[in-house]
Amino acid sequence: MSAMTPPEPGATPPAPPVPLASLLARDELGLRLRAGSPEVSLHWVHTSEMADPYPYLLGGELLMTAGVQLTDPARYVERVVEAGAAALGFGVTPVYDTVPPALVEACAARGLPLIEVPPQTPFTAVARALWRLMAEARLHELRRVSEAQQSLATAAARPAPVPAVLGALASRLGGRAVLFGPDGTESAAAGREIPPEAGRALADLATVLGPRPGGPASASGEGGGLRLAAYALGGGEGLTLGVAAERRAPSDHTIAGVAVVLLSLLTAPHRAADVTARDTALVQLLLGASPAEAVQVLGPGPWTVVHASGGDGTPFAAAALAAALGTPLLDPGEGVPPGAAPPGAAPPPNGRPRPVRLLRAASVGDPAQPGGGGGVRPPPLAGALAAADAQAARALRRAEATRTPLVRHRTAGVAGLVDPDEAAAYARTLLAPLSPALNETLRTWLSLHGSWDRTAVAMDIHRNTVRQRIARTAALLDRDLDDPDVRMELWFALRSA
Repeated sequence: MSAMTPPEPGATPPAPPVPLASLLARDELGLRLRAGSPEVSLHWVHTSEMADPYPYLLGGELLMTAGVQLTDPARYVERVVEAGAAALGFGVTPVYDTVPPALVEACAARGLPLIEVPPQTPFTAVARALWRLMAEARLHELRRVSEAQQSLATAAARPAPVPAVLGALASRLGGRAVLFGPDGTESAAAGREIPPEAGRALADLATVLGPRPGGPASASGEGGGLRLAAYALGGGEGLTLGVAAERRAPSDHTIAGVAVVLLSLLTAPHRAADVTARDTALVQLLLGASPAEAVQVLGPGPWTVVHASGGDGTPFAAAALAAALGTPLLDPGEGVPPGAAPPGAAPPPNGRPRPVRLLRAASVGDPAQPGGGGGVRPPPLAGALAAADAQAARALRRAEATRTPLVRHRTAGVAGLVDPDEAAAYARTLLAPLSPALNETLRTWLSLHGSWDRTAVAMDIHRNTVRQRIARTAALLDRDLDDPDVRMELWFALRSA
């Protein structure tokens, strides 16, 4: 018998995984760790009494069993590990009075955490406790980010805003925040003192960013026993924010991103008259003005329309896009989704900006006005501007569907857009979260046009197992596998890999 243990009725399974140690700390469950480390992350609970549970596992589970068909503990543990389960829970009674020593030995040898579940604890109680811990973790992170945003915004309104923002950030992260100048020297700092070794490592990390086109917008590392991170500001002055803390929580990156936006605004130079005119035209487009009206403000072309979204988790990522394109851009975070690159803008570099994932699309304009670089012919007229805006929007959707950092509108067809080496590297990164079993199931399922029954027959597994594995794949990749664009991209990735 094998069954998934769902969350409580009406509840949506929260996303954050929970350390096994948190589950072991629930005294009412009476769980006991018999082998392995308690620091593994649990995504859900699965109950199975199959002799070989491998076909029914998706990876990341706490597998619960009473050992009804446990005949070869070593082989059983081997199959559980191959399936990617996070831990094994063994229920004492009615089959066994104690956890079999051979099972403990096998789990210790393979590094699989093994917990003993006492007779008075139902497996459903363990599942319910896990879902509640996940919900608590999600709520904690959301509350922490909200409180940090309010604190940083209040600091930015003080008479000395830059030191105030650094102080608020250091307090929220429990460490130190440093603002580095373009030459890597420390211009302002707040928070507790850190070891000299950590300070030097943080300064070195800041120099990795810099204002050069195509450079990364953030970087992370370790030094002096601390977790380090550096973020490039978007004000165009080559400033960098560095943070050092003992721990790194999932929400730290988001909180630091809020501070980067505020510091970028506080340290940005005054805008030139031509930039102001450009921004005025873009705001008019956003408010519903016709392309002809916007063109009157923009002046003669050629112009290249750019749509951007996403980023590396921080709202200042538009600065990295501007650096990659070699031209100033209006930050979409200011409320204007489209941006315009002025005449003479350099084409984007061959290397994509890492880890920023911003998306660019350039339109094809009037054939009589070639202009532009890199094969792009920006639109010079109002009608072409409207067409270019639509083309940029489509290219942005394609880039989001394929998770491609930089996509340009072209008419050469799909074959001309894909480099085999880049496609293979991208495919390996995209499919990295999948176990061999999930990879094989996804390939078979896509090749059979999403048929559950034909996939089950082809792989000699139950159709419910196919559904579970495809659902697990969608969760790991954070993709909607009902979307034909996503299916196509995954199929090409599987072929490229």
